Amino acid sequence: MKNSSKKVIKLFEPFVDMSEVRETTKVLRSMFWASGAGTGKVKEFENAFTKYIGCKHSVALNSGTAALHLALSILDVSKKEILVPSMTFVSTAHAAVYNNAKPKFVDVDESTLCIDIDDLEKKITKNTSVVIPVHFGGFPCDIRRLQKIKNDYNLHIVEDAAHACGAKFNGKKIGTHNELVCFSFHPVKNLSMPTGGAIAMNSHIEELESLNSARWCGITNRKGSLYDVATLGWNYYMNEISAAIGLIQLKKLEKMNKIRLQIARKYFTKLNVENKMPFSNDCSYHLFWIRVENREEFMKKMYKEGIETGIHYKPIHLMKYYSSSVNLKNCEKIWKEIVTIPMHANLPTLDVERIIYNVNRFAK
Repeated sequence: MKNSSKKVIKLFEPFVDMSEVRETTKVLRSMFWASGAGTGKVKEFENAFTKYIGCKHSVALNSGTAALHLALSILDVSKKEILVPSMTFVSTAHAAVYNNAKPKFVDVDESTLCIDIDDLEKKITKNTSVVIPVHFGGFPCDIRRLQKIKNDYNLHIVEDAAHACGAKFNGKKIGTHNELVCFSFHPVKNLSMPTGGAIAMNSHIEELESLNSARWCGITNRKGSLYDVATLGWNYYMNEISAAIGLIQLKKLEKMNKIRLQIARKYFTKLNVENKMPFSNDCSYHLFWIRVENREEFMKKMYKEGIETGIHYKPIHLMKYYSSSVNLKNCEKIWKEIVTIPMHANLPTLDVERIIYNVNRFAK
């Protein structure tokens, strides 16, 4: 059993104060809580997010999953192959299936857990249409090499930046380098909302109107109570409460990410674990991972000390729905050892030191 005398240190936690409470209250009292048309606070958030990232346009949605789905929907990927790392949240692969495409699984780099670009290049075929690199834990993929592959093989790149809000590559924020970049604003993400996601757009701008329509059941040409539906769409729009919270979170994001960076530096420096997440000033540190040989025992001991841990992620190719005989040696080795330890902007120094002390006690 957990030691009830100790404060429980949460694995993930949103960073909020009275600013979010005040803005949420204003929206509730306004009685205008949602509009599929993307007006009000949603439009304000889109404009603010576009400015923060530095992309050309953005489309606010209700999840990162919706962002991946709709981003692929404008690229004509039906019956094509989409290359994805197997060690990621399952939505990365689901998005391909939603669009009648086939996810093809790629191994990950053992040091960063981002997509293994050498393995990626070996798996490109004439039927490959898109690569979805994942900035794992907020650690930026090697975008320069990915862009070379894009150009060499005439492919699309749709970045999964669900973990990477505020991360950078080569001095520029993730979200500015490639055509379509998908973000998640789940409550435990760096920028937290009750529900939320976005597509940062740097090309395919002519599809902006169709994306705005697709997020709202395909509705177009609305004039008063009248409207038309020309194509299939989904109920994917962002609500006003989420957008209001997101606007406040966006103002605090650099501060929150700086705190995460300071925690990551301490973990990297003080944890006596051979395999751990590398340190980079460009990383947003949505999570921090370590690898231990005695995972089950380690997690139980940490739990008894009042410290939550997690596992991110079981490789998708090993799951029943996607069961595949592909040999991904790094994924299959890493997932049996990987553990995520607490990472969020609410962690005080004493909690961070407590985590480090106990990891060093229990990890093998």
